[in-house]
Amino acid sequence: MEHTTVRVQRNTHTRIRALAQQSGASMQSIIEQAIELLERRRFLEGVNRSYAALRKDEAAWMAIREERAEWDTALADGLDAETSDPEDRRGGRDDHGGGSDRTDEGA
Repeated sequence: MEHTTVRVQRNTHTRIRALAQQSGASMQSIIEQAIELLERRRFLEGVNRSYAALRKDEAAWMAIREERAEWDTALADGLDAETSDPEDRRGGRDDHGGGSDRTDEGA
């Protein structure tokens, strides 16, 4: 892998070094993580701006909502909302096959 030098202010270098020491990572890794986080943040900000613009167009937003409703029915797995908890589907049994030791007392 080819490397290059990037000039940063001394204060920035000190902060990168401190972050690296705190986490046990290399300074290069800290910079790479910071870039990754900034890219993700900018991506999500763009998504948020796009959704905000979409919501201003009432017809387009209604079309999105209708499409989502159609997809929601495609995802139906036949389970009622009350039985979507895995513990409820196990019949109240704990992970060892016995009855549940939970009580509502003292909760």
